[in-house]
Amino acid sequence: MTQDIRTFLTFQGGVASAALDLYRDVFDDFELIAAEHYGPHEVGPEGSIKVARFRLAGSEFSCADSPIDHEWGFTPGVSLWIECVDEGELERLFDRLSDGGRVYMPLDNYGFSTRFGWVGDRFGVTWQLNVQ
Repeated sequence: MTQDIRTFLTFQGGVASAALDLYRDVFDDFELIAAEHYGPHEVGPEGSIKVARFRLAGSEFSCADSPIDHEWGFTPGVSLWIECVDEGELERLFDRLSDGGRVYMPLDNYGFSTRFGWVGDRFGVTWQLNVQ
């Protein structure tokens, strides 16, 4: 039987620590559970994230700086859905996460939601933000 399912974010270029800093700054309930860094003479650049676990809105995530350069990055085909408490939170998250990133769908009423937006942060992780 499966023990756990967790989203794993694979960062490239040594940006995982900066992404964690952004998420810590943006999300009030961010909790860093554990972080292990590459040491000297290991496969990844010293100080980069070997593996980290963090929590947002009660969900656990893992992430790492890949020591291998991949031909792929994040895709908007897989995104993180955030159900916001109110429009104020929605707008704050939309503004902060899209800063330096990309807006896929601006905040609007798209019929399936009274207020929805879809953004990619500056690290390529995509977020669908919703309030009913």
